Amino acid sequence: MISFVLGVEDLADTRFALSPLSETVLSLRVLREPGLSAVHLPWRRSVLGRLGTLDTALLMSLVAQRRTLPDFLTPRPTAFSPSFEEELALVRAASAGLVRRDLVAAHAPDPLPEALRDAAGADDTRVLALRDAVCDLLRRYWEAAVEPMWPRMRLLLEADMTYRARQLAVGGARLLFSGMHPNLRWQDGVLHIGQMISGHRVCAAGRGLLLVPSVFAHKPAPPVSPDEPPTLLYPSRGVATLWEREPAADAPALVALLGAPRARLLGLLGEPLPTVEIARRFGVTPSAVSQHLRVLHATGLVSRARDGRQVLYRRSALGDQLAGPHL
Repeated sequence: MISFVLGVEDLADTRFALSPLSETVLSLRVLREPGLSAVHLPWRRSVLGRLGTLDTALLMSLVAQRRTLPDFLTPRPTAFSPSFEEELALVRAASAGLVRRDLVAAHAPDPLPEALRDAAGADDTRVLALRDAVCDLLRRYWEAAVEPMWPRMRLLLEADMTYRARQLAVGGARLLFSGMHPNLRWQDGVLHIGQMISGHRVCAAGRGLLLVPSVFAHKPAPPVSPDEPPTLLYPSRGVATLWEREPAADAPALVALLGAPRARLLGLLGEPLPTVEIARRFGVTPSAVSQHLRVLHATGLVSRARDGRQVLYRRSALGDQLAGPHL
C-alpha cells in the first residue's frame, strides 16, 4: 500500500491535469495484452494497421511482465494541459542514472528484456542514446496511435474532472475518493492506495495533490518513488463509451432541427469564410447571414477568428459532429 498524508493546505491545493504522454505510454499495455481490457479492443484493432515500420519490439519491452512501466516515461505534468512535446522534453532531459534506475525497477525481479539489456550496465552515453531512441519512437507512436483520438479522449477526461470537482465541492475528500476506484480509501487525512507492488508513506507537506484522469489506466497509479510529490493517475469515468461509433447525422433531421438556411450554412462552413463571401454565395444580404451566424456561434456549432479586418467563420468540432458526412 502507498499512502499520501494530506493536510488542510494540501487538500486546498488538490488540482487536476491532463497528460497525453502518460496516455501514450499506458496504452502500450493494452497494445501488448489485448485481454487486459476488452473496452479498448476497437482502439487496438484500429491501431495495429497504422504502426508500419515502428520498432514494436522496443515499444513492448518498456512494459514489464508485471505491467509496470518506468516512471521516467510518465513525468508529473507541469501545467493543466501540457502538449505531448512539452512532456516528452522532460523525458529527454532525464539523467542516465534515473533512466537506468527506473528501467531496472520497473522490470525487477526479472532481468531487462533484450532490447533494454544494455541499460543495466552500460556507460551513461549508451543509456542516454537508448533514452533518445525511446523518445523518438514514442513520438512516432503517439502520432500514429493516440493523437488522432486525443481530442475525443480529452473531452472525456475533462468531463471526468468536472464530475470529480463537483464531488469534492459537495462532499469533500471522502466523497471525491470514494467513487474513484475500489483500491482507494480515505481515512483520517490519509489517502491509502491498495494493491500496490511496493509500499511507503508520503507526507505531502504543502505540495498538494495532483490528480490525472486516464483513459488507459486500469487502476490508480501513484509514483513508485517515495521522493516524488503526491500524484495520482486514476481511471476516468465513461471510458466504455469512448470507442463507440457515433450515429451518422441524418440530413432531413438536421434540416428539421436547424432549419434549411442554417443547415445549408453549416454545410458551407467546412472552410473559413467571411460574412460577405457567404452572402455572395447564397445571394442574400450580409445582415441576413449575420443573424444565422450569431445563432450558430452562440450554440457552439461555428467558431470565428479575426483575419486582419475580416472575421472568418468555420464549423467547430461540435458542428462537424452534428453535420456528419451528409453536409
